[in-house]
Amino acid sequence: MFQATATDQLVGYGLVAFSLVLFAYYTIWIIALPFIESEHPIHTFFLPREYSVIIPVVAGLLLLLFVGESRLYTLRLCISQMLEKELS
Repeated sequence: MFQATATDQLVGYGLVAFSLVLFAYYTIWIIALPFIESEHPIHTFFLPREYSVIIPVVAGLLLLLFVGESRLYTLRLCISQMLEKELS
């Protein structure tokens, strides 16, 4: 079985911590801020609410584009390897 090195564990902990912070920020932004008065100083730490929809949509589209392009690249690579085997 593969043992994770200290660097792997550190990167994993960093990604988990980043995800938790991002989740907490987004949750406060979407769920808690509508109930806090707009003059409250906490609103200066958050983007306008329109971005709460735009940012996840753009991130999802970029993820789909990346996954689709990587699948096409893999397909092209497999086809070229099959053609090389047929020709040789």
